[in-house]
Amino acid sequence: MTVNIHTLPNGFRVVTEHMPSMKSASLGIWIMAGGRHERLEQNGIAHFLEHMAFKGTKTRSALQIAEEIEDVGGYINAYTSREMTAYYGRVLQEDVPLALDVIADIVLNPVFDAREIEVERGVILQEIGQVLDTPDDVIFDWLQEVAYPEQPLGRSILGPIERVRHFTHDDLTSFVAEHYGPEKMILSAAGAVDHDRIVAEAEKLFGHLPRSRPDHVAPARFTGGERLEVRPLEQVHFALAFETPAYRDEAIYTAQVYSTALGGGMSSRLFQEARERRGLCYTIFAQTGAYADTGYTTIYAGTAADQIEDLAGLTVDEMKRAATDMTEAEVARARAQMKAGLLMGLESPSARAERLARLLSIWDRVPELDEVVAKIEAVDLRKVTDFAAQTAEQARTALTMYGPVERAPRMADLRERLAA
Repeated sequence: MTVNIHTLPNGFRVVTEHMPSMKSASLGIWIMAGGRHERLEQNGIAHFLEHMAFKGTKTRSALQIAEEIEDVGGYINAYTSREMTAYYGRVLQEDVPLALDVIADIVLNPVFDAREIEVERGVILQEIGQVLDTPDDVIFDWLQEVAYPEQPLGRSILGPIERVRHFTHDDLTSFVAEHYGPEKMILSAAGAVDHDRIVAEAEKLFGHLPRSRPDHVAPARFTGGERLEVRPLEQVHFALAFETPAYRDEAIYTAQVYSTALGGGMSSRLFQEARERRGLCYTIFAQTGAYADTGYTTIYAGTAADQIEDLAGLTVDEMKRAATDMTEAEVARARAQMKAGLLMGLESPSARAERLARLLSIWDRVPELDEVVAKIEAVDLRKVTDFAAQTAEQARTALTMYGPVERAPRMADLRERLAA
């Protein structure tokens, strides 16, 4: 399998990976415009725009968009993250030109019909309501806000209800004009694809676009803090975050191995101690995420009100212990989990197209798999224990809890326990 990259004169990038024996292809447009590119008064508009892309273009109605893809057995979808918006689909090999034309149409030619805006506004308000009614969703929005207060990176992707209620046609077109420039777009395709044909199509569809103005994104500052919300729920939902490296930092691999060993699976320390040995929770995990200039490792669990103190104490104790008695076997297992997850995921053309776009956006190239695997393999026991010690002793901390939290420890209590 070979990765090919081409950049049009206006900065629009095309990246493809042909996968022999595949009869289908995944492709899409990834745009470097997400929640952190919004001004305060725009919070939620990137996500609103993603919804509106499917509500009709200058040449297709919303129904025609769906029918043209589904008539050939394909699917089309989109998502918004804090740093990116993606419009993507999967079709059979012979329908790649159709899918590319439809995706280009919804990105370049949305009409933002007033009636459709009102319909989709209602859909998004229902989505926000669903999140607010789902404790293990809303707690992560709160954690983000606590970690990055009064910053675009700390705001909800969906936006607050009061802003979503008032977005207009002009608001949507303004955000597109400001952020949907060709130099901020990547066309990524994997599977049964022909690079030269896709480049030729991209030139016809996107080659005329003028460059937009450069984005000026404020650097993120992980400040930390805490938010505890009392609600009459069955469980306390507990989320703890520590600042860890950004995705261009080589230490990101150490952070990922650390969080995998700490809480990345059934054999992890937190799962074994909190669930298997002590029965304090049903769900507990740790994971590491990263952005362009910051990142954090998160620990999440849900437990009963009378057990939250024990669970929180056990969590920080395990973090401390990881700095002193982590074993070679645990680090090797975490590395194996990471490698297997990476390689198994790449058996899907959708995962490959996603990976190509993300890596190209980060590095302006697509590192070979062997290069990534080598960086995972380079994480040894000493690196993990040093990282664990630094995280427990020095990293800024964010804490959110939701539910019957009256007996829950505060962040000062947890920091004191970490320092003991």
